[in-house]
Amino acid sequence: MKLSLATRMFLGQAVVLVAFGAVAIFSVAELRRSQQEMRLVSQGYLQLSQQIAAIETFHTNQARDTERLAGEQSLETRRALIRLSRLYFPPLMAQRIAEARARTDAIHAMDPGGEAEVIGALETRLEALAQRSNRYTAEAETVFRALEVQSPDGPEVQQQMESLKSLEGSIGREIRSLRALLESRLRQRVQLAQVRERRSGIAIIGLSILSICLGLFATWVSARNLRPVQALIAGATRIARGEYPARLGVKGEDEIATLARAFDAMATSLQEREAELKAQGEALRRAEQLAAIGRLSAQVAHEVRNPLSSINLNVELLDEAVGQADFPDPETAKEARELLAAVTREVDRLTGVTERYLGMSRIPEPELAPEDLHALLGGVLEFVRGELDRDGVEVELSLEAPHSAILADEGQLRQVFLNLLRNAREAMPEGGRLILSTTSGPDHLELRVSDTGVGLHPSTQDELFEPFVTTKRGGTGLGLAVSRQILLAHRGSIRAETRTGGGTTFVVTLPLLSSRGSLPVAS
Repeated sequence: MKLSLATRMFLGQAVVLVAFGAVAIFSVAELRRSQQEMRLVSQGYLQLSQQIAAIETFHTNQARDTERLAGEQSLETRRALIRLSRLYFPPLMAQRIAEARARTDAIHAMDPGGEAEVIGALETRLEALAQRSNRYTAEAETVFRALEVQSPDGPEVQQQMESLKSLEGSIGREIRSLRALLESRLRQRVQLAQVRERRSGIAIIGLSILSICLGLFATWVSARNLRPVQALIAGATRIARGEYPARLGVKGEDEIATLARAFDAMATSLQEREAELKAQGEALRRAEQLAAIGRLSAQVAHEVRNPLSSINLNVELLDEAVGQADFPDPETAKEARELLAAVTREVDRLTGVTERYLGMSRIPEPELAPEDLHALLGGVLEFVRGELDRDGVEVELSLEAPHSAILADEGQLRQVFLNLLRNAREAMPEGGRLILSTTSGPDHLELRVSDTGVGLHPSTQDELFEPFVTTKRGGTGLGLAVSRQILLAHRGSIRAETRTGGGTTFVVTLPLLSSRGSLPVAS
């Protein structure tokens, strides 16, 4: 069963509270038990022992007074002492024994357990002591009546005194035995209380240490469960700095782990969104740049084109006039014609430049139709075959794509391929090898145009498709920029790769034609 983070933390705190509560309850129970022990000893056995000691003292005084009475020769004095003994000793002895018996009843109420046998023995002995005390009182009365009329030296009185003294001895032994029993039990209870107190102290200390350990463990578990929160904070800080690739990687099924996975998903989404916005921004910047260049180019080309037409027409008229004119010698006529031909070539060249700039300013929307890229590429290759052979460029074909059907504007793609092939030829002025290869994926076709030229510098490679960026002397820097725009209009792309050891590869990607005769839906 998987528990939520809040449930786990609550259970941890509950365990700690239960542990400390158990220690508190155990401490209170042991304290109450100790109080009962103290009460049993101090208010029970100790007071009962004091009462038995008082009975013993009282009995000793009574025996001493009886001995004095037996040795008194004066009748009047004996009678006075007898009256005093009758008035004082019997009721006080009965009272003290009754108090001792009442104390045993109180000990019953104080008993925490285990004292019933001892209390029963005390009650039995106190009952026997009370009976012997009553018997002693009766025999003492017999002796008192004899001493009131007879001499203490008489044989009958002597016999009665011996019997009374024997009874006194048995009472004294009973009292001492009772007192010894109490003192022994009192020592035992004190020893048991001390042992129990030590055990209770050790148990309380042990349980307290265990509770503290449980508390520390619960704290560690809580800190461990909350540790991913720091990772979330650090992740948010990294995302705020734009470090999207860093992932939290929190494992588990609790709320924080779920939040961390959502956080990672959000970071991935933000990274993709930012990359998409950056790409859109770059595309917008290029479009604006191309639009501005196009407008400027169109204006400049328009202003230059009309004068060039007039110059071309006038040069043609002048050429006709030179053909009808008379020159002093043939060399002068030849020189004049050569000058006019040079002017005509430069006018044609400038006209071609203006046409390219005008083409940059108004790339039409492609008129898409099903085309075979292999056939289209073969036609362009045949068109430039003469140029390639003249410059010593060897062509190697590796058209391995099983599917090459695309939707394309044939004229615009021919312009792209022609530009790439001529760039490759110009990159190998001393000759080389041109490799054309195709591969296809599930929904796209890839054309690779590789040369064995000098390659591209990394700083140039990043800006290669920007307008007016060129590595050729005398180049306009518009060919690759226009090619990129054409491929974007075909929902394709182009990129450049520089190989180690020299050479450049241009990779053109175009969407394949689906079985229904349309482009695949962009994902």
